[in-house]
Amino acid sequence: MVRYLLLRRTSLSTQLFVKGIRAENSGLYDEAVTSYENALSAMKKNWFHRSFKTKVREKLKVLHTINTYKRDQDFIRKNNSWIS
Repeated sequence: MVRYLLLRRTSLSTQLFVKGIRAENSGLYDEAVTSYENALSAMKKNWFHRSFKTKVREKLKVLHTINTYKRDQDFIRKNNSWIS
């Protein structure tokens, strides 16, 4: 019974991953990137989460691509006077 109660808690990396998913779904991409990066740093202690690490890394790649695209679109819209 005691073992069940101790192992029932979710790990810090899982909690940060869920927080990142919620931020990503809300459109807060910068906050999602920071929570995913914190989750990766928390996972360095555990060697058993290889597939979980790859999943987080893939999400980080996608979010960095989205942020780059948004930054480029803002640059184009602000610098071209013919685009309103």
